[in-house]
Amino acid sequence: GSGANLRWLARRLGGSQQWLVVDHDPALLQCWPVRLGLTDPAAHGLPGSGRAYPPLHWQGPRHDAAIQRWRIDLATQLDALPWQAARLVTASALLDLVSADWLDQLVARAVAARAALLFALNVDGRHDWLPVDPADRAVAALFAAHQRRDKGFGPALGPRAGRQLVRALQAQGYRVRQARSDWTLPAGGADAAQAMQQALIDGMASAACEQDPAASAMVRDWRRRRSALAVAAAPPGRLMVGHVDLLATPPPARQA
Repeated sequence: GSGANLRWLARRLGGSQQWLVVDHDPALLQCWPVRLGLTDPAAHGLPGSGRAYPPLHWQGPRHDAAIQRWRIDLATQLDALPWQAARLVTASALLDLVSADWLDQLVARAVAARAALLFALNVDGRHDWLPVDPADRAVAALFAAHQRRDKGFGPALGPRAGRQLVRALQAQGYRVRQARSDWTLPAGGADAAQAMQQALIDGMASAACEQDPAASAMVRDWRRRRSALAVAAAPPGRLMVGHVDLLATPPPARQA
């Protein structure tokens, strides 16, 4: 992604840090210097050799972070990462895209490295609309089915991914803590909230139509009604999209 987890965590962890950030999208990797407020033109360049971009150095009052950027495809190159050096593995809005097999590989490598894991914004399947529309459940069911399609990692787990990761880590003795991080978007509110709610409506409608073309007319009507409600100040309305954050820490090391 664009580095939100690192920007949030680095200040709180403090001290000297080394980060390896990975994505398959070069545009996202190239935006990191801007997001970090760095001005060195060389840092914006393309990979110098292989998959690595120019290193970044980001300092603050309490942190000093050395950052390496790699362009790789996590779907097929998970084992290319330097797991032996990992202490923390973190990502946002990723788990619902991956398959059960991929998740098992992630857990096996993290457990072997005794790395902590922090996964934010894991969708859990909850969509709470106010006011209620008669087609909400039908559209949600089609959207959920679409979430389980292959997103490049194999058949996706969708909203089940968080629960499956919890079970797998607890079976390895990890301590797992979870906290709700729901999105709540009011209708008729700020422009950003309206735009985000409209984007979610459009995305759900597009996925539902792709999942079942025969239901397209019903979905288009639902989208029209929901779009009108998204901008209306009355009656009071909102959309809540359920998310859960997950922090897992390894068990104490065994004494020799």
